[in-house]
Amino acid sequence: MVKLVSAIALAATAAVALAEGLPSRQEIRATMRRVADWQIVHQPQVRWGATNWTNGALYVGMLDWGALAEAEEKDRAYTLWVEGIGEGCGWQPAAVRKGAGKNSHADDFTVCQAWLRQYQRLGGKGRLEPTRKRLDGILKDPPKCKLVEQKNWWGTLVRWSWCDALYMAPQVWAQMWRITGERKYLDYMDQEFRATTEALYDKEERLFYRDCRYFPDAPENGYAHREANGAKVFWGRGNGWVVAGLANLLRILPKDAPNRAYYEGLFKELAGRLATLQCADGYWRASLLDPESYPSPETSGTGFIVYGLAWGVNEGLLDRAATLPVIEKGWAALCKAVEQDGKLGYVQPIGQDPKKVTREMTEVYGVGAFLQAGAQVHRLAR
Repeated sequence: MVKLVSAIALAATAAVALAEGLPSRQEIRATMRRVADWQIVHQPQVRWGATNWTNGALYVGMLDWGALAEAEEKDRAYTLWVEGIGEGCGWQPAAVRKGAGKNSHADDFTVCQAWLRQYQRLGGKGRLEPTRKRLDGILKDPPKCKLVEQKNWWGTLVRWSWCDALYMAPQVWAQMWRITGERKYLDYMDQEFRATTEALYDKEERLFYRDCRYFPDAPENGYAHREANGAKVFWGRGNGWVVAGLANLLRILPKDAPNRAYYEGLFKELAGRLATLQCADGYWRASLLDPESYPSPETSGTGFIVYGLAWGVNEGLLDRAATLPVIEKGWAALCKAVEQDGKLGYVQPIGQDPKKVTREMTEVYGVGAFLQAGAQVHRLAR
C-alpha cells in the first residue's frame, strides 16, 4: 500500500510539472522582444567593437530571434539591425592581431557566422569575400604549434586551444564549405575540432576543460586545478560555449555530411552530461562540479546550455521525455533573471573560469545565448 501511495504521489508530482510546462509561444516572443530591445537601445554603450567576439554571439542570437519575429509577426527590424552593423564594418572579421593569435585567432571569426548567414539569405559577394580571404590566408600557412603547452599557453592561440573556440570558429569553416562546396574548409575544421576535443575533453567526466592551464595535474601556474570541494575545474559557460557551438555546427552540416556522426555523438554525450548538472532552481552555476562555491545564478552558461538541449530535442537527437523538464526549468530560470525593462542579469563578465556573479551584471553574449535559447524553446512550446 505504501508503495502504491508513493507511486501515485510521484505520478501526481510529474503531472503537475508537465502541466506547468512552458509559457505560450506568444509569451516567449514577448520576453525575447523585451530582451532584444533593451540590448539594441544599450548597444552604443557597450565598450566592445562591432567585430568583437562578444557581439558575434549576440548577432547569432539576434538573427535567430529576427527569423522568428519575421515569421510570426512580419517584423524585420532585428534582422535589419544585424544587416546594418555588417554593412557598417564592411562584413569584415575582427582585425588581424599583432601578437598571439595573429590571423587565425578563433574569436576573430565569431561575427562571420552572422555575415555568412546573411550571405546565404541575400547573396552579395561583399558579405562573403572578407571571410573567405581570411580563411584562405590561414590555409596557405596553417599554424603548427602544440595545443597543449603549459609554459607558453598564450603562444597556442593561433589554434583552437581553449574550449570557447569551438563556438567561435568551426561554424564559419563549415559554412564556407556549404557555400563554396570546397572540401578544404570542411577538412580544416574537422582536423582542428578533433584536435581540440582530444586535448581538452575529459572522457571520464564528459566535460571540457577551459584550457590546459586548468588540468588537475598542470604545474603551478596561478590557475585553479581543483575546486574547493576537490572536484576538477569545469567552467559552466565554457561548456555552454561548446554544446551551443556543436548545435550551431550541426545546423550547418547536412545529414550526409562526412563525419557528421562524430559531432552528433559528441553533442549527445556532452548535452546528456550537462542535463544532469542543472541545479534545483534551474540554473547551471559558474562551476559545474562545485556549485556551492558559486551560489549565484549564471545566465550566459545557462542560456547556451538551454539552447543546446532544446535544439537537440527539436531535432530528435535528445530524448524528449527526459530532457524537456530540464529545459522548462532552465527557461523559467532565465526569465527570472530578466528585469521589467528587458535587461538580462547574472551574466558572468568576460573570463575563463568560474567567478562570482551578481544580478546587475550583463553582457552582450549573455543576451545572444538567451535569444538562441528562446528561439528553440519557442519551437517546443504550443
